[in-house]
Amino acid sequence: MSIIPVMEIFGPTIQGEGMAIGRKTMFVRTAGCDYQCSWCDSKFTWDGSAKAVAMTSEEIWAELQRQAAGNFDYVTISGGNPALIRDAMAEFLQLLRAHAIRTGLETQGSVWRDWFRWIDDLTLSPKPPSSGMRTDWRVLDDIVERVRADALNASFKVVVFDDADYDYAVDVHRRWPDIPFFLSVGNEDTAAEGDVSARLLEQLRWLTERVTSHPEMNDVRVLPQLHVLLWGNRRGV
Repeated sequence: MSIIPVMEIFGPTIQGEGMAIGRKTMFVRTAGCDYQCSWCDSKFTWDGSAKAVAMTSEEIWAELQRQAAGNFDYVTISGGNPALIRDAMAEFLQLLRAHAIRTGLETQGSVWRDWFRWIDDLTLSPKPPSSGMRTDWRVLDDIVERVRADALNASFKVVVFDDADYDYAVDVHRRWPDIPFFLSVGNEDTAAEGDVSARLLEQLRWLTERVTSHPEMNDVRVLPQLHVLLWGNRRGV
């Protein structure tokens, strides 16, 4: 049977970012990424510092049930970049649908998968200049056209650390103004211990002031990283 490389399964918790912020959810985090963002808060999924476990869809479902049977109806598939996984992810999504479980997924928009059509909340999160990555606009254009053609429930989310990132976010919104758009504050130190809320709230104030003074950004939503405000940089929450 097809397998999925799984880094961690945890919950119930809440989704801390994007279109499903605040949503009670289980998390399934997969291994592997085609990017290496400088500020990635999940480098262990691609930098070799941790090992993935090869699991079938049924094994993942069994672990979800072991941790939280009867206490969830939503699964967030995270990474890394889970869009790198082919047929195995399609099988897993079909299994979740058979159990009436809704799903959310975030990907940077570097590759299209037909199984995106089975995701209830699809977040496209292209990476701004501070990440050190470059956006392939032709690929992202193609993905957006497929999203529109299938009328998928999709949104954009851009993480903003500085002025260059903000300008990048404005360009994304100009390019696809019909797609719901979320801005998320950046977490500059993903290794810091303890309460980091003061620093994040200061960043949130700065970003909010940029948006509220910018007429081109009327139809966007500014969000914190809610999970980091609540639990800092802890994993598994």
